[in-house]
Amino acid sequence: MASNVLSELNKIGESVKSADIPQGLQDDILTRISQLGNLVESSTFLPEFDRLNSYIDWVVNLPWNKKSEEVLDLVRAREILDKNHYGLDEIKDRVLEYMSVMKLNQENKENIAHAPILCFVGLVGTGKTTIAKSIAEAMGRRFVRIPFGGMGDPLDLRGQSRMHPEAEPGKVIKAVRSAGTRNPVILLDEIDRVTDEGRSSIMGVLVELLDPQQNYAFVDHYMDYPFDLSDALFIATANNTTKISTAVLDRLEPLMMPSYTDNEKMTIGQKYIFPRVMKESGVPENALTIADDIWPNIVRPLGFDAGIRTLQRTIEGIVRKAAKEIVEGRKERIEVKKDNVKYYLPPL
Repeated sequence: MASNVLSELNKIGESVKSADIPQGLQDDILTRISQLGNLVESSTFLPEFDRLNSYIDWVVNLPWNKKSEEVLDLVRAREILDKNHYGLDEIKDRVLEYMSVMKLNQENKENIAHAPILCFVGLVGTGKTTIAKSIAEAMGRRFVRIPFGGMGDPLDLRGQSRMHPEAEPGKVIKAVRSAGTRNPVILLDEIDRVTDEGRSSIMGVLVELLDPQQNYAFVDHYMDYPFDLSDALFIATANNTTKISTAVLDRLEPLMMPSYTDNEKMTIGQKYIFPRVMKESGVPENALTIADDIWPNIVRPLGFDAGIRTLQRTIEGIVRKAAKEIVEGRKERIEVKKDNVKYYLPPL
């Protein structure tokens, strides 16, 4: 039994030696493995082994030195922004200006690090999250999202000490591992929607995350070793800025996301959402058409809505109902028009 356990510990040790991790962290883990080998006969061995094994799994799978190649091509970026978003010309221009500064200063890391963090501010459904995804796509970076809605404990971001049972890293380290690179675009989503009880302490962690003088050595309580986040690009979103601390706002550049007009929504519905939903649903391209004159009914079934989430749900409902008819063999081609639009509109 003891020999098998020691053999397993040796295998784990070899995996740590071959992993691309900081030398100091590697030495520390190898010391812990050696110490654990002396406790094979102890009743505490198995719990300690499980804890250490889980910790090593996190350590060796973090991208300590792995970066994706950045693309700062403004023409390509504009094409991607236009492909994914209708209108929003002022927002797009600001994003391109931001990328231009990064391109001019890409050899001067100090200047890049002090660039303000973009924060998209607007009502629900106005495209804050999707434009952040488009920025990541345009720059050739991985995209990960950290939701702040309802967050009440800074340990959600920082992780828990391994001394606690069931401890695990915080959302920041989890996001970096999920991205697989140390320079992803990290979306801090709805940072104004944290709980009142945890607001001040969470804002304190945000200050560290967004400060280039501190985030090069971000310490998660579970990892207990500095991780360099200075190459990550942080983008924030908020419904409004009134509940964001002054210290955090000082590091942000708020960009207001405008509400969509009905005409803009019709264009977005026809040219962006409807084709995408058709493709995702597997409905053949010509099997379902929507007459131009009924789009006002689709855009505003119940009244004004600043965003496009209701519009998207409505289109998804129409396509699902049509898909059901096609699968059941009742119809091969469907046209939604004035005399049948009420049937296809989902209940709201």
